[in-house]
Amino acid sequence: MSGGRSPNMSVLAQETRGRTTPLAWLLVLGIVLAALNLRTGVTSVGTLLDQLSAGLGMSSVGTGLLTTLPVLAFASVGAVTPSLARRLGEHRLLLLALVTLGAGLLIRSLAGSATVFLLSSAVALSGGAVGNVLIPTLIKRHFPARTGIMTTVYTTALAAGTMLAAAATVPIERASGDWHIALGVWAALAAVAAIPWLALLRSEPERDTGSRDASIRGLLKSRLAWMIAIYFGTQSMIAYIMFGWLATILTDSGYSTSQAGLMLGVFTALNIPVSVAVPMIASRFRDQRPVVVGLVAFYVVGFLGLWFAPGSTAMVWVVFVAVGMGSFPLALMMLALRTRTPESTAALSAFGQSAGYLISGAGPLLVGVLRETTGGWAVPYTMIFVVLAAQLLTGLYAGRNRFLEDERMAG
Repeated sequence: MSGGRSPNMSVLAQETRGRTTPLAWLLVLGIVLAALNLRTGVTSVGTLLDQLSAGLGMSSVGTGLLTTLPVLAFASVGAVTPSLARRLGEHRLLLLALVTLGAGLLIRSLAGSATVFLLSSAVALSGGAVGNVLIPTLIKRHFPARTGIMTTVYTTALAAGTMLAAAATVPIERASGDWHIALGVWAALAAVAAIPWLALLRSEPERDTGSRDASIRGLLKSRLAWMIAIYFGTQSMIAYIMFGWLATILTDSGYSTSQAGLMLGVFTALNIPVSVAVPMIASRFRDQRPVVVGLVAFYVVGFLGLWFAPGSTAMVWVVFVAVGMGSFPLALMMLALRTRTPESTAALSAFGQSAGYLISGAGPLLVGVLRETTGGWAVPYTMIFVVLAAQLLTGLYAGRNRFLEDERMAG
């Protein structure tokens, strides 16, 4: 065994016995601030695409690449995060990820060309990709007895940061008259998030630098790992489809653009209470299959309503779909609940999210192609229900009380 063993690591045993130490509170603060930043690089851009295209002379190809970068970064950089963590340490790596995220956001806020903007966006998103994988691992390592409540804290902060960047960027741009300032604000938030992790460098966990038992390659033959990856991918695909196409679905149903925008805002805001509720409920049970079934049922009711009875009740169906989006925090919970050690959590987190984001990335494009070629929403909705069927089947397997390590021993 090697790596910076700290005397402060007794926080793990103290937290497990129910006592909360100052170091534990610092870890909670660090996780919350980091989570707030993981999606700001994504959602702050979407509301300013027209201004960015005009100001930077960005082509439609460049705009398409910009909207695809998150999936590419989350999949590729997320896959190498466990090996980086073994070499650098988890606390050091997360600090480096936040610095990278902030630097990328700052550089792109100053960019004067589309090329620099795209490259700096890729840098920022790489930092976010590392955080995606590391935070579930840190929760498993530092709060093994409170995985449910800490996943609630994490996903709530993640949802809040996502909504904050989406909602506040345009008002900041209008108040300042400059999109550079509106995007640069989020670099400052990343700098604030790095502060707790500077203090936490002294409590770097011990790590096994030589172990390869929990590598991503070792999960390629794991049925449980693939079921979690597909579950993660199907829920991400539905999310990307909704964020990308909900407004169009509503306007095609007769709503004005302002009404559609309002409902999209409500849909986004509902992610916060859903992110609070679902992990708290799911963590009460060893078997999460009833929660999987319940969330899919909410999805089914919501999408059937939007398909066959959009009318004046569309908001009701939007709420049902928003509750179904609780599959995201549930998928994140499974990364820790289906493993016994932080090292296995790291490998499963990297594998599940990398494969999952690759699966999900095709969703919005497929919906667009199917809508354009068929001239309606029947075929896209059919595709969505096929995705939901896959989510149900994989969720029923992944939601059962089982562990990745046990599966490998049995194999």
